[in-house]
Amino acid sequence: MSWGTDQPGYPPEQPQGYGYGYGDGYGSGRQQQPYGQPQYGGRPYPQQYDGHDQQGYAPEYVPEHAPADYSAYPAPEQVPGQLSGDTEQLPSVEREFAATTEAELRGRESGPEPAPAPDAPPKPAGRDRYFDTLRAVALVRVVTYHTFGWAWAGMVFPSMGIMFALAGTLMAKSLERPALKVIRSRIRRLLPPFWFWGFFVVTAMLIHDWMPGWQIVYWIVPLGDPPGNAWGEQAWEILWYLRTYLWFVLLSPLLLRVFRLAPVAVLVLSLAPILVVHFLWEPPDDRFGSALTDLATFLFCWILGFAHRDGVLQRLKPFAVVVLSLAAIGYAGWYAFTHQAETGSYDLDDIPLAQAFWSAGFVTLLMYAKAHFRIDFAGLARFRRLDRIVTIFNARAVTLYLWHEIALILAVPLIDQFWNVPAFETYLPLESQWFMFGIGWILIAVFILLCGWVEDVAAKKKPRLLP
Repeated sequence: MSWGTDQPGYPPEQPQGYGYGYGDGYGSGRQQQPYGQPQYGGRPYPQQYDGHDQQGYAPEYVPEHAPADYSAYPAPEQVPGQLSGDTEQLPSVEREFAATTEAELRGRESGPEPAPAPDAPPKPAGRDRYFDTLRAVALVRVVTYHTFGWAWAGMVFPSMGIMFALAGTLMAKSLERPALKVIRSRIRRLLPPFWFWGFFVVTAMLIHDWMPGWQIVYWIVPLGDPPGNAWGEQAWEILWYLRTYLWFVLLSPLLLRVFRLAPVAVLVLSLAPILVVHFLWEPPDDRFGSALTDLATFLFCWILGFAHRDGVLQRLKPFAVVVLSLAAIGYAGWYAFTHQAETGSYDLDDIPLAQAFWSAGFVTLLMYAKAHFRIDFAGLARFRRLDRIVTIFNARAVTLYLWHEIALILAVPLIDQFWNVPAFETYLPLESQWFMFGIGWILIAVFILLCGWVEDVAAKKKPRLLP
């Protein structure tokens, strides 16, 4: 999730994008079980925006004493002395008009353009609804994946790669300001919602016999995977994304400087770390190894956000972009389907190399289409309810991501109580996961109303139930 929208025209930055935990790192063997059916142990893929301004123009200057009908006078080439300083031969009205026009032209040559008329429309700092919509769809895909556990979901819409790309775009924009100020702002917007959520999770685990060690400091600043017990695992496993996002934020000043030395070369070479991690050196199966693998997996997408912000994508040739993107997707798909025996499925969440290349190709096409065709989804405003949902999802992205697993967990015992009501048992599809999916979204809405205000506090804004 792209969290980091502290620029004019944008709401508080939010860790845009989201995903499901890889557990203790790739190769740990720990797989997430979905609700009511086997799951593939992956993690979901739910953190910018660049505004598109509409330029206002002042009305063209027309003197008040200009004749209403110019056809009554000779054509300009037939009037002697016009604009030459010899206006004595012109009728009085035309003489005034010519003198005014000549003075205006001389003024433009000797000074700047006159200011626009006071009633000219101001330059708006609008949001890019294309990116807003991508983030909203990514969040829906996260909840869907965690409900049904479909292995193919990551191929249809690689939410995590998209969220990291959007976050990278916003970070590149924000770093036009001092780096330390930007980093502090990002951390301030991320940690309070995390602390608020973590208070309930940690308290519940302590009640269920969890004995924390010194690693509990990761519940304060998640530079490593926060610890927990098996009872709360389904809730805290998703925190891998916050950890990865936080590291990308800290590394961005350096990454952006290196990227701008040779943009295209650095973008292509950003896939090298995942190749090294996969083929040449296997990271340790611990917090360090897990963090390193996640950074290598999504480094290309983060750098791709830089490329979009700096206009690098727009300068690339369409044929090369399309061919290379499809090649990356093809390689990722081939690798995932031919190495199922190693993970038990073709789920990209279990195969970092395939995840990296599939996300690289897929997200490049989305970002390039945005840059090349100037897509902004401005027409979304015509659909007020849908536009409102997109707005809420973006303004409450952190809350939705953190609380959605708890909502799905609570949906199970809640549906169990429905069986005690004969009418519910008869008329409601209590055994259907689609029904649990609907109940889950109702509970997510409740959490957004109850807990979303923390994001406003983190952004130093007045708390509101809904943005």
